[in-house]
This record gives sequence, C-alpha cells and structure tokens, in this order.
Amino acid sequence: MNQTIHYIKELTAIASPTGFTREISDYLVHTLEKLGYQPVRTAKGGVNVTIKGQNDEQQRYVTAHVDTLGAIVRAVKPDGRLKLDRIGGFPWNMIEGENCTVHVASTGQKVSGTILIHQTSCHVYKDAGTAERTQDNMEVRLDEKVTNEKETRALGIEVGDFISFDPRTVVTETGFIKSRHLDDKVSAAILLNLLRVYKEEGIALPVTTHFAFSVFEEVGHGANSNIPEEVVEYLAVDMGAMGDDQQTDEYTVSICVKDASGPYHYDFRQHLVALGKEQDIPFKLDIYPFYGSDASAAMSAGAEVKHALLGAGIESSHSYERTHIDSVVATERMVDAYLKSTLVD
Repeated sequence: MNQTIHYIKELTAIASPTGFTREISDYLVHTLEKLGYQPVRTAKGGVNVTIKGQNDEQQRYVTAHVDTLGAIVRAVKPDGRLKLDRIGGFPWNMIEGENCTVHVASTGQKVSGTILIHQTSCHVYKDAGTAERTQDNMEVRLDEKVTNEKETRALGIEVGDFISFDPRTVVTETGFIKSRHLDDKVSAAILLNLLRVYKEEGIALPVTTHFAFSVFEEVGHGANSNIPEEVVEYLAVDMGAMGDDQQTDEYTVSICVKDASGPYHYDFRQHLVALGKEQDIPFKLDIYPFYGSDASAAMSAGAEVKHALLGAGIESSHSYERTHIDSVVATERMVDAYLKSTLVD
C-alpha cells in the first residue's frame, strides 16, 4: 500500500477542478512514461494507456477520474471580494471556511483566499448562523490588500479564473486517509499502482484493457466518447457513498447495484461478487441514490457494453472526505482480481 498512498498524496496535491486539469494530466503522462508505458492524451484532456491481453477481439475499459469539485470566478465585487460559481455538485455549506487558491489565467500566478459567507461575523450580522448559503452570499476573501474591485482586478483576476480547494491531505497512524478529492483520486492511485505492478512484474492480462483517466466526470461527460469498438466491458472505479441506509463503509470495497441512472449490469455485478467471495475480498453491495459515474455517462451516450461500478468507501463525499487503508486495499484487490479474470459470461 505504500506506493498507492504515495500516489494518493501526489494526486491530491495537484489542483484539478473540472476544466483545469492540464497539470494533473501532465503528471499522469510523466508517471506512466516513467513506468514504461506510452500514454495517449485524448482531445478532451484525458490520459489513456492500453495493455494488450491474450484476448484482443473483446476488450475492457477501466476508468478513474482525476477532475475534482471546484469553483470559478463569477464576478469581482465592489469590495474586492469574489463571487463564485460551482464546478460539480455540492451544497455551498460543504466549502464554507475552506482555504482556496485562485488560479489567475492572465498571469499564471496563484492567489490564496478563504471561502466564506458574506455575513460571517456573528458580532455584526444577526443571521450569520441562519442565513441560507447561496451563490449570492458566498464569496472568496483574498489574502491580498484589496478593498475594492479595481485593486482586485489589478492582481489580474478576472471572471473565468478557476478556484481550487485546499485538499488538507492527512494519513493518520490508525490508517485513515482524510482529504478533499479522495473522489476520485483514490481510484486513480489504485490504477497507477496496478499499472506499476503489472509492468515491473511482467504480468500478462487475459483481456486487452484500456485504462482511462478521465477529466470531466464531475460534470457528467467523462470517459464516454472514445471507447474502442472492441470493448464489451466497462468498469468505473469511483467512490462508494456512505450514509443512512447505506451498507458501504470505510473498510471494504463497495460494489454499486444502482445509482441515479438506474441499475448496473447484473451479470457483471455478480461476476465481481463471485470474485470477492472466491478471493476473500471484503465487499458491500449498495445503492447510491444521487450519483452518476463515467460508466453511467457512457450508457447515456449509447455505449453497447456491460457496465459496473465499484470503489473505496468514502465518508462525507463531496466535503472533507475520509476513507481507511483497509478499503483502499480491498478495492485494489478487487480491481486486480477482475483484470486477471476472464470476461463476464
């Protein structure tokens, strides 16, 4: 797990809100090339790599996404603070009080700040605690001496500049991993580590497999436009959602039965269940009621494939997230077992 955790730390340290993913794509290309692969960038900015298998007529497609939640500058306010527009789906309260970085397109500079509700001080505003958090009253307080719109614009900040949230990645002695953007950088780290192991140990896969690191999952159209015709199975490695009425936990791999798009392919799901039982991999079956994945997006786009979804259990998804190394281990074992198995009947 040491190398997988290392990849998680490196990936979460790179700002990559959807639409601003060049740096993390560069990281993936560089890392994969160092491992001896020949990655290909897609026109949308994703990074793909293919391992030829014994069966090349019917192929597999496995995805993880490296784009994250974030924001974009909507307006510069008269007092010099910034109004926001969200990238990805999350309530405003999930980023209140979070430190952030404004990526200034005109200069390439970075300006730090904090995301707050306008009426923050309870000593001044009676509704500081009760006001609904909306796009109209959430703002970025910049760590610069600015008091008006002109001074902020003098920094080069403009509408359309991306804003990333500080990940605050921590690995505890008890095995917990706390960070923003574990969705879905845990999965990307797992795929990177498996690719490393397969190359270093000369492991041959039974089926030609395309590993796709997508960069538009959080807005619903990730890796669904460049699936080779030979692909018959599509596995999205994403996150397992936790909460009331959920079986998913932070110590097993979660296999999704159904999400907001509908049920996943039954035979494919049962194939994963059988692998879990045969290889003693701890897993949970679950439904994610308000969720979509690269695999479900591919189905909406008309892909004629069997599709499945699994991932590590992530607590407080789309907020300051947490998982445990046990769940990462179980997920990596499940993906490895699947990639070494025969095609789904």
